[in-house]
Amino acid sequence: MKIPIVNGIPVSPLLSDLTTKTTGSKNSLLLKKRLLFISALSVVVAMAISVVAKALIYLINLVTNIFFYGSFNFNFHSPAYNQLGAWVIIIPAIGGVLVGLMALYGSKAIRGHGIPEAMEQILVNQSKIKPSITFLKPLSSAIAIGTGGPFGAEGPIIATGGALGSTLGQVFKITNNERKILLAAGATAGMTAIFGTPIAGIFLAIELLLFEFSPKAILPVALACITGAAGHHLLFESGPVFPMPNVLIPTNGALAIYSGIGLVIGFLSLGLTKVVYYIEDGFEKLPIHWMWWPAIGGVFVGLVGYFYPHTLGVGYDNITHVLSGNITITLLINLMFFKFLSWAIALGSGTSGGTLAPLLTIGGAAGALMGSIISVIFPGSGISVPLAGLVGMSAMFAGASRAYLTSITFALEATMQSNAVLPLLGACSASYLVSFLLMENTIMTEKIARRGVFTPDSYRADPLEKLSVSQVITADGINLNGDTAIKDAEELLNKRKALFIKDTDTLALAASIMAKENVYKLPVISAKHNQVIGVLTYKDILASYNYSVEENELTNLQISLKRKGLKILIKGRGNNS
Repeated sequence: MKIPIVNGIPVSPLLSDLTTKTTGSKNSLLLKKRLLFISALSVVVAMAISVVAKALIYLINLVTNIFFYGSFNFNFHSPAYNQLGAWVIIIPAIGGVLVGLMALYGSKAIRGHGIPEAMEQILVNQSKIKPSITFLKPLSSAIAIGTGGPFGAEGPIIATGGALGSTLGQVFKITNNERKILLAAGATAGMTAIFGTPIAGIFLAIELLLFEFSPKAILPVALACITGAAGHHLLFESGPVFPMPNVLIPTNGALAIYSGIGLVIGFLSLGLTKVVYYIEDGFEKLPIHWMWWPAIGGVFVGLVGYFYPHTLGVGYDNITHVLSGNITITLLINLMFFKFLSWAIALGSGTSGGTLAPLLTIGGAAGALMGSIISVIFPGSGISVPLAGLVGMSAMFAGASRAYLTSITFALEATMQSNAVLPLLGACSASYLVSFLLMENTIMTEKIARRGVFTPDSYRADPLEKLSVSQVITADGINLNGDTAIKDAEELLNKRKALFIKDTDTLALAASIMAKENVYKLPVISAKHNQVIGVLTYKDILASYNYSVEENELTNLQISLKRKGLKILIKGRGNNS
């Protein structure tokens, strides 16, 4: 509560000079200029990563054709149709050896699937990624995937885009937060360039990379994703990346079944995540150097690929086949189980690859399998097998990563099926709920959590930004009169840089000034009357923050359902009507 001050002199006799030094408007103009600058850099990064994305696809195709078909060309040919026989077993192992050597003599950071590594650099290393990752990551991933690794190209290109944005952010004189924005812009632009899903890219940045929601962060990322989408249409194709039969609006009964499929997929995502890290723990216990782990994982990938060739390589065509609804139940079972087995071992071995495409394949196969079985048992249920596959792949990503909005929007943009909105919402909500209740960390955060890195899982407005100085100031210590000690008077009159805060400013600004200038209290000036009206201490700020947090967590009853409470509810309280 504000207490008026009388019979005292102000901290500074030149209050008019002090108020003219306020830089609110100048800071606002500077921030807008910085926003435009970072946005321009984000667009440049997005343009570059779009070209890199196309080059990565060409490089994967080239490596695949060389190792599986003995030809030097850049056209896509699935490794599933190779004629190598048992020799196919050693090809992923050769790729693993090459990746291990690159990690040993190049950078260990190329290991893994990209997103957790980017998150870790954002959280603990001021978004600084080694520039060498911009070429080592795509090269190692092209070798790993091109030699049969069961990964998608999106993980490596996300890591490469993030590294490119971070590198550009280290060349220019920018803040750590601005570098984080460039990293996220590059990463999500890379994903958008591959899939043509700009909205999903923006949500991916919000849910997994930025850890904030503000105009200064969203606008550069959005512009980068728009640029990445333009790059996709120019360099790849303009239609949906995963075409499927048109989806009809589901009945209420079918909607309930799709939600049930999402619930089951949620439990599958828990098991999938645990198995992946169980396998990774197993590799950690091997009595050999980690450089050889990708080769060992490659042997298992080759063995699985020998018996089930469709588990080899990127497998985007597998997703399209699943969404077509024309795959038999036997093939769906094989694809779901053996793709998971091959991918989990390869990822656990620490090779270079991505997780999104395998998760979509496994989840899509599981969803289509459940949809097929339900359609056979209950032919009048109104279940569409292709839609069940779409629901399954989206719910799997939502449960495993907890990127809820990303999962839904990605499925919609990648297929352009707007009638799938409600089934996707129901299934992803069910899967997300299971994951949130039963799994502490996700497939994206488990690795860095084991290293002691905490990942924020909620984004709330800063309580100090919502409170003004006038709400918490006190008058203690501001008056100078005959009873004021000389030491206290000198402290107040000799504030360096004539520090002060206005009553209309936020507590967040006050806390920032105190921390920067190493002071524990600030005189408060009335913005209206241009005079000192009180003092703000750090204890006031801490108390206000604690109160705001406790207020949000406090449970209380606002409307009573008892007879008296209902009477008040109907007739109003007191004289209110």
